Amino acid sequence: MDTQAEHSERDRSSETRTGSGEGSRFSRVRSVFALVRRRRRRILVAGVAGAVTVLLFSAFVVQPFLIPSGSMEPTLRVGDRVLVNKLAYRFGAVPERGDVVVFDGTGSFVGEDPDENPVAALVRGAAASLGLAEPADTDFVKRVVGVGGDRVVCCDARGRLQVNGSPVDETYLHAGDAASRAPFDIVVPRGTLWMMGDHRSRSSDSRDRLGSPGGGMVPVERVTGRVDWLGWPPARVGELEGTGAFDGVRDPGRAHG
Repeated sequence: MDTQAEHSERDRSSETRTGSGEGSRFSRVRSVFALVRRRRRRILVAGVAGAVTVLLFSAFVVQPFLIPSGSMEPTLRVGDRVLVNKLAYRFGAVPERGDVVVFDGTGSFVGEDPDENPVAALVRGAAASLGLAEPADTDFVKRVVGVGGDRVVCCDARGRLQVNGSPVDETYLHAGDAASRAPFDIVVPRGTLWMMGDHRSRSSDSRDRLGSPGGGMVPVERVTGRVDWLGWPPARVGELEGTGAFDGVRDPGRAHG
């Protein structure tokens, strides 16, 4: 019997089985890597789709807004994250006295900035729209005190604002603050708003722009939305409490009737 031929045949058979096993292991490893790559692609696509959805929701429905200063204390505090209802004024409704709103102050509270880097502005805007960064220098949050046609006067004998001849008891003011230390008597042009902060001694608002172009009046179309909810911190989460301070104010046409 040819024992050498038998050994050679067994060796080739063993090599074939070994090669087949190694190929099978390689195939399994390759399949695992392919599966991982597919999952990564799905996760990436889902992440991008989620981010786009959040940005679109923030752009058109509700936008988080980080409160950067104490000008609206005690109503809003530094570090609060509020939710701005962008649909509040989209279907014929207009800002009302007492509303707390976010608005673009370009042209009224601040000047134009033609040298701003558009890429940096886009990145900052995206972060701000998610409430992850402070808002742009052109974004402000204030309370609507006068609407188009209103005559706003400060102050009466008791130190209160008067709107269309009616005194306003501003219970939302920061403790110890006067309605305004600087007297003024203005009529709000149609299509604009007179804005003031609740912490009057720390708020830079319409009063500080009386001598500038526009007189501190904010065009209605510059309003981003109304602050309707507090989203952070957890202890303050909930609907923003409204005010009845302006309930007794008459409409401009009846102010002196």
